[in-house]
Amino acid sequence: MSSSDEVRHGVKLSSLDQEVFSGAGVTKREWLDYLEAVSDRMLPELRDRLLTVLRVLRGQGPFMQKNLPKYTPDWVERVSVWAEASKRDVSYALCNDLRTLIWFGNQRAIEFHTSLYRGEASHGPTHLILDLDPPADGPFSLAIGAAGLVREALRADGLDGAVKTSGSKGVHVFVPLAPGQSTEDIAAATRAVAARAERIDPSLGTTEFVKDRREGKVFLDSTRAGGATVVSVYSPRHRPGAPVSFPVRWADLDGVKPGDFTVQTAAAQLGDGPDAWTEEMPEPFVLPADLVAEGHTIPIARVLAMHEGKRRARAARESS
Repeated sequence: MSSSDEVRHGVKLSSLDQEVFSGAGVTKREWLDYLEAVSDRMLPELRDRLLTVLRVLRGQGPFMQKNLPKYTPDWVERVSVWAEASKRDVSYALCNDLRTLIWFGNQRAIEFHTSLYRGEASHGPTHLILDLDPPADGPFSLAIGAAGLVREALRADGLDGAVKTSGSKGVHVFVPLAPGQSTEDIAAATRAVAARAERIDPSLGTTEFVKDRREGKVFLDSTRAGGATVVSVYSPRHRPGAPVSFPVRWADLDGVKPGDFTVQTAAAQLGDGPDAWTEEMPEPFVLPADLVAEGHTIPIARVLAMHEGKRRARAARESS
């Protein structure tokens, strides 16, 4: 076995001295060290959720992988799900143990994205999620301000949640939900929270789905619902310097920047202290009826934009 190969948790590793992807600034060994260091906190969030990973193979561009490759070891847990769009069964991994996490890391899985539900889709999402996306040229402080709007809107209806950096340029707010609530009602409530946050300060936040209409505001994205995925807390991201999606206490959010939490620094910042993600997460909520009712009156942004795009294309054809 070469100096760059070893076996860890039953997984034969390779190319450990190579940079894990161009611009990461860390070797594959350091990458796996990070995943192992945060596994006690990350695995409970991944547990029993359908896993989609972004992989970067040497000499190739990044790609999203849902369906497990044929060479996947038999011990990797998996669930077969019918994909209506492609008319085939997709074999999703369940990353329920450290061995599986290390195997994915060795396969150059860079990002870990999960379904919003555990187990069967019929169980429904475990959280209501708002993805706060600042404009491309805007400072991260805009996303932090938008998180404050979302929290204000939530608290006005007796709700609350935990917050994390996305690891890219935005912020995610997670509101835990009691089981037994329909996916449609949760999606509706998500739209209503975004609309209420926008009304608090329409100069900062917008629910406008079309980018060129956002006027430099933070997009209050309410589309993380139903069959969507979200990047897991503690997941690295395919960005220069290898930032990670990291939980932040509300009291510490002001002044935070995405680059504060990277594969090289995040594990040391965690130390042996309590986990901010679980400590900040309140007990699960039953969504208030008024929030759900308002949400059902709000069109789904993506669908609205799609129909408008079709209308514009039809008008352009008719005028030509």
